[in-house]
Amino acid sequence: MVQLNTVMDALVPLQFSGEFLQYAIVFFVLAIIAAAVGARGVAGISMEIARIFIIVFIILAIVSLLL
Repeated sequence: MVQLNTVMDALVPLQFSGEFLQYAIVFFVLAIIAAAVGARGVAGISMEIARIFIIVFIILAIVSLLL
């Protein structure tokens, strides 16, 4: 039974919950609000962070579908 638990614990990092997508949406909304207020620097940085999170989410989704 102990060996089964260690195998299951080793497989847990291969699963992800989609937090990257949630963070990407948060940064995207932040970028829209910042652009509406006129803070172009904050809007640009927020969009870049959101873009990176979406790319990481897509890569992890593909990897988890293949495994």
